[in-house]
Amino acid sequence: MAATQFLDCDSGRRLAYHLSPATGAAKDTPTLVFLGGLKSDMEGTKAVHLEAWARARGLGFLRFDYSGHGESSGRFEEGCIGDWHQDTLAAVKALTTGAILPVGSSMGGWQALLLARAMPERVAGLVTIAAAPDFTEDGYWANFTDPQKAELEARGQVELPSDYMEPYVITKRMIEDGRNHLVLRDPLVLAMPVRCLQGTADTAVSTETALRLLDHATCADMRLHLVKDADHRFSDPACLALIETAVAEVLGLSGAPDIG
Repeated sequence: MAATQFLDCDSGRRLAYHLSPATGAAKDTPTLVFLGGLKSDMEGTKAVHLEAWARARGLGFLRFDYSGHGESSGRFEEGCIGDWHQDTLAAVKALTTGAILPVGSSMGGWQALLLARAMPERVAGLVTIAAAPDFTEDGYWANFTDPQKAELEARGQVELPSDYMEPYVITKRMIEDGRNHLVLRDPLVLAMPVRCLQGTADTAVSTETALRLLDHATCADMRLHLVKDADHRFSDPACLALIETAVAEVLGLSGAPDIG
């Protein structure tokens, strides 16, 4: 495997990344950009699997770590949605040219929507996996108890348990910054094909969230695929195959089955 490379951003943050350039006829095809979830890194199963799938087809592929994640600079507790949006914009602008196809997992789904809103002229399509738009407001803040809200105000942070790793440290800055990047309160126009994948056994992102996004967005070609009993990881062989299918369909690759 190629060595990790690093991008020094104008923000002062240093982002770790892996970039596979397109080859052959695929040079005219959008570059896939994998956007990971909260506290995930670019070495996750979905990112690495999709990279191998893309390289086998000559497709360009970018995966990277947000600041405070993986091999990138900074501490997770110092970051927020806006910082990671800036990281995403910096990586895309510096490391890719032409059209892109973001593939966003969980928080990365929110980042993919922010990216599509910020630079729609370059986003040729979107694929989301258990997308979690606005989760700082609708998931965290809406469910905080009064004691937790008081702790957030007094200490500037609270700790929340996770089904998948050590507790999440949620800061006051993350909550307040999240309110500046909500996508489900104002019109969300997606002028590109969008495929959303969601497991019904996901305990981190509900099917209601997926349906809310589907109902809220203005998009001429948007489909939601619910997968019975799939969890938030969405990384078993059957789920990985569905991700491949969704990406192939959005790219218009020959032989891509209809998952709608």
